[in-house]
Amino acid sequence: MPARKLFVTTALPYANGNFHIGHIMEYIQADIWVRTQRLLGHEVNFVGADDTHGAPIMIAAEKAGKTPQQFVADIAAGRKQYLDGFHIQFDNWHSTDAPENHELAQQIYLDLKANGLIETRTIEQFFDPEKNMFLPDRFIKGECPRCHAKDQYGDNCENCGAVYAPTDLIEPYSALSGAKPVLKSSDHFFFKLSDPRCVAFLEDWTQDGRLQPEVANKVKEWFSVRTNPDGTTSEGLGDWDISRDAPYFGIEIPGAPGKYFYVWLDAPIGYLASLKNLLARRGEDYAAYMADPQLEQYHFIGKDIVTFHTLFWPAMLKFSGRKVPNSVFVHGFLTVNNGEKMSKSRGTGLDPLKYLSLGMNAEWLRYYLAAKLSARNEDIDFNADDFLARVNSDLIGKYVNIASRAAGFISKRFGGALGEVSADGDALLEHLRAAAPAIVELLAEREYGKALRETMLLADRVNEYVDQNKPWELAKQDGMEARLHDVCTTCIEAFRILTILLKPVLPALAAQVEGFLQVAPLRFDSAQQPLGAGHRIGTYQHLMQRVDLKQLEALFEPPAQQSQAQAATEVVAPGGEDIAPVITIDDFAKVDLRIARIVQCERVEGSTKLLRLTLDVGEGRTRNVFSGIASAYQPEDLVGKHTVMVANLAPRKMKFGISEGMVLAASHADEKQQPGIYVLEPVAGAQPGMRVR
Repeated sequence: MPARKLFVTTALPYANGNFHIGHIMEYIQADIWVRTQRLLGHEVNFVGADDTHGAPIMIAAEKAGKTPQQFVADIAAGRKQYLDGFHIQFDNWHSTDAPENHELAQQIYLDLKANGLIETRTIEQFFDPEKNMFLPDRFIKGECPRCHAKDQYGDNCENCGAVYAPTDLIEPYSALSGAKPVLKSSDHFFFKLSDPRCVAFLEDWTQDGRLQPEVANKVKEWFSVRTNPDGTTSEGLGDWDISRDAPYFGIEIPGAPGKYFYVWLDAPIGYLASLKNLLARRGEDYAAYMADPQLEQYHFIGKDIVTFHTLFWPAMLKFSGRKVPNSVFVHGFLTVNNGEKMSKSRGTGLDPLKYLSLGMNAEWLRYYLAAKLSARNEDIDFNADDFLARVNSDLIGKYVNIASRAAGFISKRFGGALGEVSADGDALLEHLRAAAPAIVELLAEREYGKALRETMLLADRVNEYVDQNKPWELAKQDGMEARLHDVCTTCIEAFRILTILLKPVLPALAAQVEGFLQVAPLRFDSAQQPLGAGHRIGTYQHLMQRVDLKQLEALFEPPAQQSQAQAATEVVAPGGEDIAPVITIDDFAKVDLRIARIVQCERVEGSTKLLRLTLDVGEGRTRNVFSGIASAYQPEDLVGKHTVMVANLAPRKMKFGISEGMVLAASHADEKQQPGIYVLEPVAGAQPGMRVR
């Protein structure tokens, strides 16, 4: 089979945080496939990058007191420990803010425009008058127009699942400032995905076998009239808004000052930019590489971003005159312990760095995830009990055990030299060699679970041979030296073949085995070439430990149950901020906290943040208090409720009047991480004027 030329990527992680276990699963899946192709003798360029643009990055950087460039650079600096830790070998890791991406994104846009697929339209969108910026959907919140749940995002309701436009929200507010957004007109650029040329191409491209059947069937629904979650209908493919207004961290649109590409336009172009950067460093011609008709292009992604990779991305490439992907491989989500969603606070998350810091072998996880993965778009579950049983049984009990039971005899009794293999050993080894090509094909088809099951069935056959011949007993019997040599040699050769089949999944362990066997790097065709009598192996050292139950328990230990030693070294900032300096009881006694009843509540004209509260504190009169809670409460919802106020706070003259106290409310220090304001409310029975002690 002639060598293939492959260009492979994974989805680009957004540069606003560390890798999570979902990233690591995807990278392991792709890494196994890349290693498989290379062991077959094919040429592969495997690249990744950070997705660095967009309003969330810009806002997060502002809060951190950094430029967006410095913010994403700091995130990028932490990537290596994850990738190296789990033996994930990208040929290049780049950034979508790199010069190559700016150049490519702008040129692809110009090519689409020249092809008549870019259109300018005037749209109305929400604008934050305090932040002086247009608001992305996820930074607009309000009351759901369907179920009336409060504090829902501007594109969909997390309570009832309704999908809507931000302008449909009831009492919308900016999640950035709390201000009431206003509608402003702006010229935006649209990629005309509804153009008959795009529709015809995508109907063919998505249904010609390059997508998994379940993915192709889902995509097919988007070409016809369909019912949305909110009961409305959508007809065919819609055009795609590809522009955003300044201020925005991104790539400026050519010929349109103050307009930037929407992050999802330039993000996948980052695949090409990372490849171009890699080839330039090697002194290779990017244009010639991409023009090679033999080149195959593949993307590994999660099911949550199928739309972008099966509609927008191939259409952008096709109609800008570029090569389209040969296939997009879609995987499902990773859950923990029988389908439970991950939660760090409940200890149900699986933190990749914590896994490594506990001394857990990265290849335990590579093997376990591979054993669960298939070529289908299916969710998989990490079950702690299953993980322990499968790793200890398969990797230690079945695979590593073969070498440990034979290597010592070869070293001590035969000077490390392998011997001749008799007929029964030959029959076993021929069975393994005959089965190997089908297992390799399963790996190449991304059917890792099936491949590993078949490999472990071969390991079972080898262990049956060991148990039948009992080398530990042969070693005690006179005249059985030759047979002992024969059996142990068969075991070592069988172990070598199994290692070849496991090498894409366990690359570090395979490298150890190559050192122990004193052989050149193993390839798939090595399975058919026995080492032969007289080959000398090195001294065996234990290759892998069993999973320690204590490590596994610590991996899922909730933060509240961490050990005293851990707690002593970790600084926890409850609610996002450190506890204030210690005060005495006398200091606390100076603050007079009283129960107050909210007699009246109204919005303050001219302010987007304040509500005016009329409070009864049991004094025979009412007090006027201004509170910055307008983003969280409707005035009518507070009337009649009891709360807690600071009664002896000096009156404060404000623009809107005098405030005679302060209502107590709780909020997280980082509004983006955990938005929401919660006015304190005592339990039933508390009366106005009662002091809080």
